[in-house]
Amino acid sequence: MRKTAYVDLSLGTTEIVDTPSDRLGDFLGGRGYGASLLYDLVPPGVAPLDRENALVLTSGLFSGTPWPAASRYHLTFRSPLTGCYGYANAGGKVGPFLAACGFDAVVVRGRAEKPAHLLVGRGSIAILPAGDLWGETTRETEETLHTRYPDAAVASIGPAGENGVRFAAVINDGGRAAARAGGGAVFGSKNLKAVVVEKVPPDRAPTAFLAEARRATEQLLSAPSIPNLSRWGTPFLTAIKNEIGDLPAKNHQLGQVPFIDRVDAEALEAYKSDVKGCFGCPIRCGRISMVRGGPYACTTAGPEYETVDSLGPQCDCSDPEVIIYANMLCNELGLDTLSTGAAIAFAMECHERGLLNDETLSLEWGDPATVVEAIRRISSRSGIGNLLASGVRAAAATLGGDAGRYAMEVKGLEIPSQEGRVAKSFGLGHATSNRGADHLYALPTIDTAGLEEAARMHLAHVLPDVMDPSDERHKPDLVVFSEHYCAVADSLGVCKFSTVETHPLHPEDLARGACTLGVDATGDGLLRAGERIVNLERMFNVRLGLSSKDDRLPARFTEEPMPVERGGRTTHHVIEDFDGMLARYYALRGWDEDGIPTPETLRKLGLDRWLGDVGGRE
Repeated sequence: MRKTAYVDLSLGTTEIVDTPSDRLGDFLGGRGYGASLLYDLVPPGVAPLDRENALVLTSGLFSGTPWPAASRYHLTFRSPLTGCYGYANAGGKVGPFLAACGFDAVVVRGRAEKPAHLLVGRGSIAILPAGDLWGETTRETEETLHTRYPDAAVASIGPAGENGVRFAAVINDGGRAAARAGGGAVFGSKNLKAVVVEKVPPDRAPTAFLAEARRATEQLLSAPSIPNLSRWGTPFLTAIKNEIGDLPAKNHQLGQVPFIDRVDAEALEAYKSDVKGCFGCPIRCGRISMVRGGPYACTTAGPEYETVDSLGPQCDCSDPEVIIYANMLCNELGLDTLSTGAAIAFAMECHERGLLNDETLSLEWGDPATVVEAIRRISSRSGIGNLLASGVRAAAATLGGDAGRYAMEVKGLEIPSQEGRVAKSFGLGHATSNRGADHLYALPTIDTAGLEEAARMHLAHVLPDVMDPSDERHKPDLVVFSEHYCAVADSLGVCKFSTVETHPLHPEDLARGACTLGVDATGDGLLRAGERIVNLERMFNVRLGLSSKDDRLPARFTEEPMPVERGGRTTHHVIEDFDGMLARYYALRGWDEDGIPTPETLRKLGLDRWLGDVGGRE
């Protein structure tokens, strides 16, 4: 039986217990198990940076097995950026190694008196000093720890996490980022510099599981979407999204840029020095980029599509070398590239509107010096960086006036690189996500990617209308299904490129694998578990007082039509009936008009133990 570890950094103690089998039955592992632990351990009175906030590190049901792309781990916590439910997810070796060591979860509470790191071995946890690591970048930290623990997986924070930047990331495997919602700041608040997971031989998977894993791998690699990911990595999306107006630019004022040929996958290919993949992943979409000379000389993992857009078009920056260098800085200082780019773009628009100036930075659109130096200042919380380090919502509140109109966020989390006026399912998904504006909470790609087979399997009742990206009526149906499938993928520990991004594997495929591991599952059963997870995460927020008032997009998406030029003609796009979409979403979920799960819905999902929290909000 796998274990759950409870670490108290204040007391310097660890306790290892058997993972309750009913929790894994209900929540699968990974994200789901993490949500249930956070709900039980962090009541409303515990603030995000309090020592009693729990930092929950989880592996998934498939982690550490030969299942393709089962490389993800999950961090769950109350977010210092949003104040509500928070999590971050990353690939690499941490999740598989954690599972091989026998752990479903490591729960960290308290605050170490001096900087510390955790060493996770097979069935063991040790709290060790890290004073010599404090102040180091994530690259330096990983290199130092690898001299002590060769072949181990290292997840660490940089100066941004140490300085309490509210969107600080946790970086592992030389550039994989558990980035969103500020997990790095929670690490820093606990004086926790790193978690090191030793490499140990995993238990052999059952023969029947190995057969299902081979079948799934063959099915995955035969999918038409995979060659582009393997050939170009995620930046292959950049030119496609620019063509249709789904490439956010200038703080979401626009959805296209005229310099796309400078920042697309072909342009970035000139800087590629190597290809890499996460542990056990056959896709190998990762890239190592190298700028060989000049002021931006560096070597770094990435950049991924979201980073290219956030540090490029969102800031009106057209220089690929600046984007690569800025990505390197974010990785080494330990920053979420999405929130960082959004914060800089916010500052640039506020400057454009006459609301913000800086004595040493121009804050002009596209200025490389502003982009690069702002990242350093955010990490150190110096000058204008201190304003931006708490996120755009807080920065807008400090500036006052009309600044709030230019803060592109939901629940305090900066909106990622999808344009909700064109990709309307993503617009709704940004608003309803329980961790704030997030493309990966729902990842509703079926309509925008033209995935007819997946639509026939899961959304036949709303065909053909749901396949029209501009038709708002059935976007809630797509978002609800996709939120469930994303929760399943995160809880099993599998990459979304193998599942909900382009649907090469379906819930039924995952269920066949789960059954061979002793989980009585069907495709519909897994999706019901995903629904249970989404509702529990919702209840965490309900307990904090969140409701329908927090499921809102910035006015820009509903009041400012955006021009898109395509095929020699210009069309204008806006979300026309957001309230109608939200009302249908709530109805499909069995939530009331305030966005709160009804007692009947909670009973249906077996969440009876949390019924007392309905209406009992802080």
